[in-house]
Amino acid sequence: MTGAEPERRHSFFPDLDTWFGREFPGLPGWRPATAAHAIPVEVSTGDDGVCTLRAELPGMEPDDITLTVEGDLLTVSAEHRESAGEKDHSEFRYGAFRRTVRLPGPAPEDGVDASYGDGVLTVRIPLPPRDTRPARTIPVERAADGDREDRP
Repeated sequence: MTGAEPERRHSFFPDLDTWFGREFPGLPGWRPATAAHAIPVEVSTGDDGVCTLRAELPGMEPDDITLTVEGDLLTVSAEHRESAGEKDHSEFRYGAFRRTVRLPGPAPEDGVDASYGDGVLTVRIPLPPRDTRPARTIPVERAADGDREDRP
């Protein structure tokens, strides 16, 4: 095979939304009535320093979607209301949808771009450049006898 496979980063401790957004084993389709549906997301960071979040939100309108940012946390919220007509059968998901994702760095005040099309929300967040200075050693000097704070 030619070319390297992209590195997949997995958190040692997944987001709680990921844990609780899934069905309980042995109880397919069960979820508390008050729980928001988890939104499937995909997060990537390009060489240009832009973090891109893509979220599947089929059947929504842009006005139904709310994005909030606090530090390095991005929360996507939406609500899909059921149509009023009678249905013989429906497997659509209605109700509240929510997902909070930790970004690789804090989101800036300006330059964040969000668009919605074909059932996918795309959010582009320019991240500040990472500090690429090499590690350095800081010398430690012996304190003078009179400078020690642990003496009575």
